[in-house]
Amino acid sequence: MAATQEALEDDFTVVIGSRAYVLDGENDADAKDIKIDNLSVSAHGKELLKNASVNISLGKRYGLVGPNGMGKSTLLKLLAWRKIPVPRNIDVVLVDQEVDGDDRTALEAVVSANEELVTLRQEVASLQDASISADEDEGDEDEVGENLSELYKKLQLMGSDAAEAEASKILHGLGFTNSMQARPTRSFSGGWRMRISLARALFVRPTLFLLDEPTNHLDLRAVLWLEEYLCRRKKTLVVVSHDREFLNTVCTDIIHLHDMKLHLYCGNFNDFEVRYKQHLNKMNKKFEIYDKQIKASKRSGSRAQQEKVKDRAKFAVAMEASKNRGKGKVDEDAPAPEAPQIWRDYAVEFHFPEPTELTTPLLQLIGVSFGYPNREDFKLSNVDVGIDMGTCVAIVGPSGAGKSTLLNLLAGDLVPSEGEVRRSQKMRIGRYSQHFVDLLTMDETPVQYLLRLHPDQVGSSKQEAVCSELEKFGLPSHNHLTPIGKLSGGQKARVVFTSISMSKPHILLLDEPTNHLDMQSIDALADALDEFTGGVVLVSHDSRLLSRVSEIWFVENGTVETFHGSFEEYKDEVVKELRAEVDD
Repeated sequence: MAATQEALEDDFTVVIGSRAYVLDGENDADAKDIKIDNLSVSAHGKELLKNASVNISLGKRYGLVGPNGMGKSTLLKLLAWRKIPVPRNIDVVLVDQEVDGDDRTALEAVVSANEELVTLRQEVASLQDASISADEDEGDEDEVGENLSELYKKLQLMGSDAAEAEASKILHGLGFTNSMQARPTRSFSGGWRMRISLARALFVRPTLFLLDEPTNHLDLRAVLWLEEYLCRRKKTLVVVSHDREFLNTVCTDIIHLHDMKLHLYCGNFNDFEVRYKQHLNKMNKKFEIYDKQIKASKRSGSRAQQEKVKDRAKFAVAMEASKNRGKGKVDEDAPAPEAPQIWRDYAVEFHFPEPTELTTPLLQLIGVSFGYPNREDFKLSNVDVGIDMGTCVAIVGPSGAGKSTLLNLLAGDLVPSEGEVRRSQKMRIGRYSQHFVDLLTMDETPVQYLLRLHPDQVGSSKQEAVCSELEKFGLPSHNHLTPIGKLSGGQKARVVFTSISMSKPHILLLDEPTNHLDMQSIDALADALDEFTGGVVLVSHDSRLLSRVSEIWFVENGTVETFHGSFEEYKDEVVKELRAEVDD
């Protein structure tokens, strides 16, 4: 791990301004906050932060937001690696990768995260062995006994007796059954190992907790449990997430990474959106005034007048920055202020084509049962569900209950052992799998891939038609001829959504479609599903998306039942159960 970290650290250039708080000395022993002042960061030659400043206060929960690729994950890494000065008394844990798979059980892996606890237990075991061999020497036996007594006291203060119970409780909240907790970590998929990494961090309870997209690997119930758990913590949290409802529930403050600066907003994400729009309008109004003054001075032909306008604008920017820092006067050591700039908001739109009308029902499972040959503990039985035009369904239930299996049965990727599947002959299905990367051809460009899958494109330039479709889903033109293997997860997802749209589907079957999307794209997808007149079946942990559905199928214990109520009512029921568990 260390070698990998060192290699990654070499890719970054970090510069802290002259007024940075240096927190490596004795004076930081009682520091509670992290003060970032005039921070500049470059990665792979790209400038991510420029003279950025923000304070991270003890006990607050910050959501770090902004478009993809702007440096949010980099900022978390720099805090975790202490490239940004962090007081020595503040312990930091970053959760951004899965735990290594080995023969330890999931429960053992979580408990072992508390290295001090593990070391003390090993010392006790060693001294107990020593006490057996010291039976014949009374002096040695007394010394061993005293040492053991001291270690027992330390273990008691650390809550050693309750450690396994606490670790088990956290794992259960994240979806691990008792049998799963006893399985070796190497037997779990990457998504479940990410949950183990998250459980380890929750177990050690660091003063500064850094989370990078924690909900991507969780089902809805685990997301709601994590929200409840984090809200009860009294430590500091910085989380990167594109889950709007998660940020609304958990965060007390929002840090917005915009234009290489860090802007702090009090309140949750909804509060931030209101204040950000006000701030955006204010900044653009200042730019309009400045732009008019510059143009007027240019018409006058006076270079001195132009410089005067620029200096006055820069002074105003410097004064406002100083007021925000609580000084009330221009800081002579601060970086030179810049003239007002126009603030451009990032936006994207998704659209699926209007499907042709087909007679109903489009898709039905009648008395369907299914089980995997190598899993005697799993089976779906007597499933009766149907999809028509205009149907919008969410599949919910515990992890491993069979949500994705049900989706695969609807898609025809799995064949039932019993029952009947009825499909309209002319029906087309748009399928989004959470493992969509396995279906992409990495050495093809998006244009090549889509032309191969959809050769029926019309017009004088088929390539232009495909490029037009890709742009509709927010893939920049310079990526259209880039090999898919070199695209980010979010960019690959846009290629998949473009392909789905080009297939002109009657039904959309979507399995965790938000995992690789930024917040603006998730909002765009939600709006696109609202306007889509075909059928939609959705498995997701994103409450914003799930709140749009008209029907809920609940999967548990091998059955599929319709939940008679809205998504908010279902969510309220789950939250009540989780609060009772957390309180227990």
